[in-house]
Amino acid sequence: MDPTADEDAEPAPDHDDTVRPRHRDVMLAVDIGGTKFAAGLVTARGELIARSRVDVERDVGPESHYTSLAALVSDMQAQAEDQDVRVRAVGVGAAGPVTRHLESVSPVNIGAWRDFPLRSRLVELTGLDVYGDLDAKALALAEGWLGAAQGHPNFCVMTVSTGIGGGIVLDGELLDGESGNAGHIGHIIVEPGGRRCGCGAQGCLEAEASGLAIEAITGRPPTEPTYEIMQRTGTLVGRAAASICNALDISLVVVGGAVALGFAATFFHSAQASLDENARLAYSRGARITPSRLADSGPLIGAGAVGWRGLRRAARGAT
Repeated sequence: MDPTADEDAEPAPDHDDTVRPRHRDVMLAVDIGGTKFAAGLVTARGELIARSRVDVERDVGPESHYTSLAALVSDMQAQAEDQDVRVRAVGVGAAGPVTRHLESVSPVNIGAWRDFPLRSRLVELTGLDVYGDLDAKALALAEGWLGAAQGHPNFCVMTVSTGIGGGIVLDGELLDGESGNAGHIGHIIVEPGGRRCGCGAQGCLEAEASGLAIEAITGRPPTEPTYEIMQRTGTLVGRAAASICNALDISLVVVGGAVALGFAATFFHSAQASLDENARLAYSRGARITPSRLADSGPLIGAGAVGWRGLRRAARGAT
């Protein structure tokens, strides 16, 4: 799943740099998370050569959030000049829900951004083309390109962090869905009648196992978990993963995000045990959960992958 490659196109002449990125070309990658904004420079080989981040402030308005993000993006443009690299476009991975191409974003955990016109504002700021997708879908591109799902045409990626998201790849294609929001695994019901979710339903995985949910349940940040909460979180994630594997004939689930990776072996052992217990069909039996190989660089590499994919599609005249 190399986002810079085009398997269907005829080989381009060497001088056609609208199709082939050159050695000193980079993508300006932007990650919109629930608790942080991050930006970086990602080469066509997936190397993250610069990065910066800022915490998302609470109880501020939409323009204050955008001012923080704009400062990061402008800093990356300046760093690109300092490193003598050419920024080809901007790639964005954002917490959802979103509209297609991030024309507007409404991250559940950034209350001030409701239908915020992110793409047009970034185009205006940078003067570059902007390509965007959900953050977990972006991570799925990255894991298929350089991470734990390399060589696998069918897999699911989950992010267990402040919130919980997902991306699904079937037959080598990242699923979009009707509105571009396919993969919202955080809204699979894992505890019927459970905690009220930000989406309005009860018992969603995000309401029971996300970083915000853990803090609400325990009164402690997810960086200070008990053994029981690490086990419970893994069990619930494994339960959701089993539903995906059973429904979509997937045998690999890659999990990233600060909560899952921070809970480490306790989380992954519990998640695998729960997956084994609930994936019992002939084709889903033996499905496995594995940690992301890209760790904390994954979201920015994923955003870069979204950008490289968008640039490639634009060169082909794709919509």
